[in-house]
Amino acid sequence: MTEPGASRALPKRLHKVGAVSEITGLPAHVLRYWESEFSFLKPGKTRGGQRLYTPEDIELVLRIKELVHEQGFTIAGARRRLQSERAGESTQAMEQVADVLDYVRHELRAILTLMDADDKQ
Repeated sequence: MTEPGASRALPKRLHKVGAVSEITGLPAHVLRYWESEFSFLKPGKTRGGQRLYTPEDIELVLRIKELVHEQGFTIAGARRRLQSERAGESTQAMEQVADVLDYVRHELRAILTLMDADDKQ
């Protein structure tokens, strides 16, 4: 049980399928089925084959649950929605990287200009 005012973020640790079942309110067989339907839901496994979900995996399960159970998406529709969301996130991240690289390029050119000016003196 969490204390009042405590962060709602999940602890940074791995959770077995039973714990994830309790956290999400979904039966373990649904979690295993969704793993087969959503290629990007891939919890790690121990040597013994026990699934180990990260907090990110749990967030993804909760998002799938929202789409399927609350918004009425089919599994295929939820898969398409999540793929498009993930593609949008990738595009945004790539744009941020491009902005940083443009800044670095500009700064390097400024440094080269200063070095050329020093060499001419």
